[in-house]
Amino acid sequence: MKTFRLQIEGQSSDIEADSDASLFAAMTRAGIAWPVSCRNGTCRTCMVRLLEGEVRYEIPWPGLSAEEKKEGYCLPCVARATADVVLSRA
Repeated sequence: MKTFRLQIEGQSSDIEADSDASLFAAMTRAGIAWPVSCRNGTCRTCMVRLLEGEVRYEIPWPGLSAEEKKEGYCLPCVARATADVVLSRA
């Protein structure tokens, strides 16, 4: 297991994100409230823009269109950090 830095744009503190847990789990551990519903990558409630870094998914294709992935969106409920990550709420 590796640990990466997770930053949410506009927040001053970084969060530790383990490579074997979702970004949402890291946010929850840090006390950050984030909208989420299904926690399996289908409802898209948690969708956010990935400004920097890289993530991987345990599922073959999360509930994102090819265009959304190309535009940098990710689903923190199922995304796992593979590098330091910066997310934008907007």
